[in-house]
Amino acid sequence: MAEPERWQVSTDAAEVYESCFVPAIFAAWAGPVADAAEIRTGNRVLDVGCGTGVLAREALRRVGQEGQVTGLDLNEGMLAVAARTEPRIAWRHGDAASLPFKDESFDVVVSQFALMYFPDRVAALREMWRALAPGGRLAIASWAPIDQARGYRILVDIATRQCGRRAAGVLAAPFVLGDQAELAKLFVDSGISGATVTLHEGSIRFSSAKEFIRIEVKGSPLAEMVSDDAMETLAAESERALAEFVVPSGEIVMPLNAHIVIASKG
Repeated sequence: MAEPERWQVSTDAAEVYESCFVPAIFAAWAGPVADAAEIRTGNRVLDVGCGTGVLAREALRRVGQEGQVTGLDLNEGMLAVAARTEPRIAWRHGDAASLPFKDESFDVVVSQFALMYFPDRVAALREMWRALAPGGRLAIASWAPIDQARGYRILVDIATRQCGRRAAGVLAAPFVLGDQAELAKLFVDSGISGATVTLHEGSIRFSSAKEFIRIEVKGSPLAEMVSDDAMETLAAESERALAEFVVPSGEIVMPLNAHIVIASKG
């Protein structure tokens, strides 16, 4: 049996995710991923690892009344926020490596920045492919290497010194699939032929460096790992180190690139 996902947050942390991370980071990618998946009116769409549902909501806007959107996540805190935000989507609790759907149930399967958190990524991709109907489209977004996200590279280095490798590992975890060749190989290993990987440039914007650091801690499992005193120490050093990204308005704007992988099922 595939090991279930372990990246869990409380409902409070999920609220932070929706109110802070989504507008600062994830909302900007919902459109490009939906474009890559060619989501159309009337499509049946599945969003795997949907979180609080920003991509599923974009899919719902595109499929119209004739279509259907389902969002699946193992994290009940995320799903609680998702259901409150958009009740017209079918929100399902489940493991990506064992999807609770029949074969060929969806015209489009998407997943935005979740694949890196699945312990059995090959099993998850095989399940997504199984659930996809012939002629269907798969689109997966995954962060590019952390070296293309200099702000996070700085934060991880400081967190390693201030809070230890385990805490720093939480911050670095989103970038574990950054190598384009290794990412492409995952799809080959999953039996998905003809997948293409494209690099897309992006950026993130927070109201200040201090707010960026606070949200990174409060909206992730770090909330249970880092004390208030440790967070203050981390924030003080990081705020100085990230000064190069502060724009005249006082906001912080940092590069954050991603790969989008697309495949069509013959």
